[in-house]
Amino acid sequence: MSDSPEDSFISHLVELRDRLLRAILSVLVVFLCLFYWARDLYAWLARPMLAALPMGGQMISTDPIGVFLVPMKVTLLVSFVIALPYVLYQVWAFVAPGLYSHEKRLVLPLVVSSSLLFIVGMAFAYFLVFPVVFRFMASVTPEGVAWMTDIEKYLSFVLTMFVSFGAIFEVPVVVVVLVRVGVVSLEKLRNMRPYVIVGAFVVGAVLTPPDVISQLMLAVPLCLLFELGLIAARFVTPSPQQRDDKAAST
Repeated sequence: MSDSPEDSFISHLVELRDRLLRAILSVLVVFLCLFYWARDLYAWLARPMLAALPMGGQMISTDPIGVFLVPMKVTLLVSFVIALPYVLYQVWAFVAPGLYSHEKRLVLPLVVSSSLLFIVGMAFAYFLVFPVVFRFMASVTPEGVAWMTDIEKYLSFVLTMFVSFGAIFEVPVVVVVLVRVGVVSLEKLRNMRPYVIVGAFVVGAVLTPPDVISQLMLAVPLCLLFELGLIAARFVTPSPQQRDDKAAST
């Protein structure tokens, strides 16, 4: 006798819970291993900001326990990045049963590429974008104003930029997935290129400080990554037979 819809729904919830727990535990295990170096990790994260401050400049903490919590948050962020491949694997393992066999073969390449591209996006923000942004802010500081930022606000800014650039660098993966599962055709995506270019500059204007250089440093990679996704999608475009099989199964 087949399982009832209620039993199937509950089994999916149980599996989702188990995979979420595994992902969270993986992050916590890495966090515990890195806990001792929390202050060093924060010092590394703050380096671009400190390098742009005037000689002798420093950041401040207006929260009595901020000097403890902020390094812990930074350590948690680093732990998540290190555990990201395993976290993404848990996500794909949950959705894999609903995929076709030819789609399942993409799981490992997508997990690896998603992890690497997200990390590359964060590295791009840290090594290239942050120095430009902070030097620009230092250059426009009014005379007689001491430019110092609270470490909590600095962390918030950094996290926003990391997530933004990490997500933007996932564009090739998104393009490949959309084409592979048949949501949109490669030809249609090519025709959307002008809209993508305009959207990239709009996103750059929204997510970056109000200077042209940092906006270009987000918009130009976004356009290039979209083109990279189009190139990669050529190799995973479903064949006519696969499209017919999918249509017949539905």
